[in-house]
Amino acid sequence: MAKAPILPDDMETSRQLPPYFQEALGWLTELIAIPSLSRQEDEAATWMAGILDSQGMAPQRAGNNVWSLSSPWKSSRPTLLLNSHLDTVRPVDGWTVNPWTPLKTSRSLTGLGSNDAGASLICLMCTFLRSRELTDLPVNLVFAATAEEEISGEGGIESLLPLLPPIDMAIVGEPTMMQMAVAEKGLLVVDAEAHGVAGHAARGEGRNAILEAVKDIRHLEALPFHRESKLLGPVRVTVTQIEAGTQHNVIPDHCRYVLDIRTNEQYTNQEVFALLENELKASLKARSFRLNASSIPQEHPLVQAGLSLGLSSYGSPTLSDQALMPFPSLKIGVGDSARSHTADEYVLLEELASGLEGYFALLHALKIADLSS
Repeated sequence: MAKAPILPDDMETSRQLPPYFQEALGWLTELIAIPSLSRQEDEAATWMAGILDSQGMAPQRAGNNVWSLSSPWKSSRPTLLLNSHLDTVRPVDGWTVNPWTPLKTSRSLTGLGSNDAGASLICLMCTFLRSRELTDLPVNLVFAATAEEEISGEGGIESLLPLLPPIDMAIVGEPTMMQMAVAEKGLLVVDAEAHGVAGHAARGEGRNAILEAVKDIRHLEALPFHRESKLLGPVRVTVTQIEAGTQHNVIPDHCRYVLDIRTNEQYTNQEVFALLENELKASLKARSFRLNASSIPQEHPLVQAGLSLGLSSYGSPTLSDQALMPFPSLKIGVGDSARSHTADEYVLLEELASGLEGYFALLHALKIADLSS
């Protein structure tokens, strides 16, 4: 009787390891060791291009974005983008190990970007490589490792899309515990400035801009966002920063505060901003309207393929590059979103194995999906 296969560090598992597991673990370990903060992905992009080149996948590069096309390419087939990001956030306080020194145990791999979203990126790349086994695949594939996702930067997926062939649909790799995020909240950041009249604090003169801001902030709790989403819930407005005053004895005539607004698919960001302008006394300025909420229809082939595999679906409160994609996209990936941006970020080796299996199974399930929709 054959022995059960062995995971690294002699961790036994009751099932066979999926193809590319050892390669995926090695590549993820290498990637973690390359500092890749947003707008500083050059070395990671060079590394990614080298891996794809070593696998005969003819990588192309623009800025810190790297991509490759499947072969043979058939113009009669729709095109599926496999995308995740190279960049990471800055390490938070509280790390007990070096964020860029991968720490492997019998169960996990710790390091900055391991969970968000290195494991998804590597599993998507391995799925792209393994897709060469599927001679009857009904889609063309584009694999893209992109930059600046963590800051929604203009040098990331947004700059790359015009360089790619027309894309019909996408799988976006983010930590979702390999379940389907079929909707995603958008983001609108608004800079607000309440106005008052300066005066001497001892004399009670002027009009305090801080108190004017407080009136607006209290009013935010009762804003009439009536259109809730079954998947994403209500629009959520949060005051995250506030600043006022120059010295202790001067009534401030300006109070600046920042609104972090998570929108659902029932509103465009422009609609939300217009409502705020109508309801608040402060002067408002939106930083961008680019990052709207997104969703993919239940009947879409990607969702139907996932359902055929027994996957569950949900609405995601977190933002990803799919906010910048003008085509249907499904967010699904390795790891747990709760670990993202935390100290001692890690991914489980079992999750890595499940990602390799899950992505390939999803791709394979498209063989029987109705892609005419």
